[in-house]
Amino acid sequence: MVEVTVTPQSSLADRPVQIRVRGLSPSQLVTLRAWLKDEQGECFQSRAFFRADRAGEVDPRLHAALGGSYSGVWPMGLFWFLQPDTLFRRLVKRDVAGSPFCVRLEVFDGLCLGMDVREQPLGSCEAERWYMGPGVQRVPIREGRVRGALFLPP
Repeated sequence: MVEVTVTPQSSLADRPVQIRVRGLSPSQLVTLRAWLKDEQGECFQSRAFFRADRAGEVDPRLHAALGGSYSGVWPMGLFWFLQPDTLFRRLVKRDVAGSPFCVRLEVFDGLCLGMDVREQPLGSCEAERWYMGPGVQRVPIREGRVRGALFLPP
């Protein structure tokens, strides 16, 4: 059974996480895909192609992506290279205090360039990416033409 894990499963958006895939065949070629829907329902996704090691594992911290949204060793590449399905859309989190972005990570057998809705992943998991830590206070700033927010730690 193929298992995809993200450690920690819930974290702040600027903190690194560890992504691992286990239970693959040695040297198996797979596509690792990350995707999320923003607050307007727009889909953002990235994908990277990997070859499993001798133990049947993929770890983006150690293994180079062979192609896809990026290539080379990028431990957080699946998060950093998220692209919108609709051109000219930006990934923006408006409700930073109320809810996280829930990023779905899926692994598929072989090279998957376009995602067929009928294709079932070998394994999947979900990661929560929060934009505000517990106890942080958000203070809106409006001074003249300046607009912003001040985040005060507990």
